[in-house]
Amino acid sequence: MAELAFIDKVAERAGVSEDTARLLTEGTLLTLAARISGGEAEDLAERVPDQLRPYLIKLTEPAVPFSYDEFMRRVAEYAGVDRPTAERGVAAVLSALHDTAGHKEFTDAMAQLPREFGQLVATG
Repeated sequence: MAELAFIDKVAERAGVSEDTARLLTEGTLLTLAARISGGEAEDLAERVPDQLRPYLIKLTEPAVPFSYDEFMRRVAEYAGVDRPTAERGVAAVLSALHDTAGHKEFTDAMAQLPREFGQLVATG
């Protein structure tokens, strides 16, 4: 999937403009990379469009533990959107990531996140 197709999918699923979808995608991938281990981030990076890979690259292996609320706060701040838009955006990005990365890689990464993410993805 090319970067534009990924961004378009996020825009459609989150109900936002392409520009906002791009910011939500970047913010979500950067925050996700910080929250999961370097190995999992690298596995996902290998499966996303080339232009999105840098957002999943980590320089350190350990995950940084922070809450679902902090994840959403970081994405909202990065994208310049409110919390509900950030949540819709994160759900859309994770859904597109699931489509792109495949079920095993996606579930391996999601296993490192707080349980609220499972509910977000199930509804997203």
